[in-house]
Amino acid sequence: MGRGKRNLIDVLAGLPWSVGLVVGALGYLALAHGVPMWFARQGGPFAQAFAGASNPFGLLAWLFLALCAIGALISFFRARHSRQLLDTRTGLESIAALGWRDFERLVGEAFRRRGYSVEETGLGGADGGIDLILRRDGRRILVQCKQWRRERVPVNVVREMYGLMAHHRADEVRIAALGGFTPDAERFAEGKRIELIDGSTLLAMIEEARAVSTGAIEARNRVEPKLVATEEKLIDVPSCPRCGETMVHRTNRRNGNGFWGCSTFPTCKGVLN
Repeated sequence: MGRGKRNLIDVLAGLPWSVGLVVGALGYLALAHGVPMWFARQGGPFAQAFAGASNPFGLLAWLFLALCAIGALISFFRARHSRQLLDTRTGLESIAALGWRDFERLVGEAFRRRGYSVEETGLGGADGGIDLILRRDGRRILVQCKQWRRERVPVNVVREMYGLMAHHRADEVRIAALGGFTPDAERFAEGKRIELIDGSTLLAMIEEARAVSTGAIEARNRVEPKLVATEEKLIDVPSCPRCGETMVHRTNRRNGNGFWGCSTFPTCKGVLN
């Protein structure tokens, strides 16, 4: 069975938390100010109803904003939980220990760190379906997540997702299955816009995503000192009068006075006050 119908909070919880805040703010402005202004300009009994200081839609505006705020808050904590899921996976056993919902979030976070916009659709469930929608460079990709530990995904599941790709006019389909795929499923996917992701491939994606995040932090730490050095280069740095190399500003340890010394010291002992 699927997850059933979704309400506004469910929809916003599956999107980035900033989207929920923006939708809530726009909806509040529309209900609290836009709608009354429009009715006031129409004339007739509706104009008289909105002519006073009271706004019949005022309570509805606040309620809509509150619902959007709740959805944004849920989205924020889900995103943090997804990041923790990916950062704490150490192998296939730790992935297999997850429930099917956390497995979906883990897969989504792995794609998110690879630059995709990830939407949790709510159209799948423990038994399958469209669990995630990926977007990048104008392409839309449908993803199904199968956390089957001891079973391989059969060919009928791959056929079903291939049909959903055509039905939803998506560009590609990807199926992540911890237990892998049957030979028939792999043969069916050959030459089609279907990517089959088994447990080992998923683990490699997770390690790659984690390495990219770590590398970004290290790169930022390496860039920050370079920025300081760049600012120092704005000073008129003299050249060594002996060898012509760039000089470095140093401090005399005895008297604390500054001076320029050759950057090739002790090969060259050129000095400028």
